[in-house]
Amino acid sequence: MGIRTVIWCLSILSLSMVLVFLYWRYVWFFRNPPRHPPAGGSILCPADGTVVYVKHFQPGEAVLSIKQGLEARLDEIAPSDLQGARILIGVFMSPFDVHYNRAPIDGTVEWVRHHPARGGNLHMTSMHWRTLLGIRPFHGESPHVLQNERTVTKFQGSFKGAPIGCCVIQIAGGSVRGIDSYFPEGSAVARGEVFGMIRIGSQVDLLVPALDFMRVRVEPGQRVRAGETVFID
Repeated sequence: MGIRTVIWCLSILSLSMVLVFLYWRYVWFFRNPPRHPPAGGSILCPADGTVVYVKHFQPGEAVLSIKQGLEARLDEIAPSDLQGARILIGVFMSPFDVHYNRAPIDGTVEWVRHHPARGGNLHMTSMHWRTLLGIRPFHGESPHVLQNERTVTKFQGSFKGAPIGCCVIQIAGGSVRGIDSYFPEGSAVARGEVFGMIRIGSQVDLLVPALDFMRVRVEPGQRVRAGETVFID
């Protein structure tokens, strides 16, 4: 094989890689496939990806142990006005997952609060490899859970006849180009409806009050789909 042939092959390969990247970055990444929420009043998953933690906790308790000497409390992950015992479910979205986020319940957007990063957004490299290789805990060595930029949206609705507030936490990754919220405060949103998105790899958490009659239907390591996978019934 002559040098010109080698150069030609390398040029074609380079061009192909650039075209694939551009297609992923500006076309495929923004895909928004239709979703079909299951019947009933269950609380649905807000994001595509892999469940990285399911935590039940009481007021004042640490929610997560990120690494030795570093624990995460709720006011650091998701400042909210929810009271009492709560449930926190985290979903890691890789750069290859659908990044549109969907409402977990029928209800109203009570408020939307944006919180800037504490010292800059960190990349989610550890969580990406841990979910890919099945290394638990999936949130280990992942200080982005505490540090990165986030938007918290509270949905007010009902669950099995009881009033309930659900908070969805959109956590930006190191390469994020923005967190989008499509509904202003006071807007009515349907269960499973797109309410926002995060651009590039990121994480989305769901925070709800822990009611006695709730049953969590997902576990760490499970693949989930926004607007279709039942989180709680």
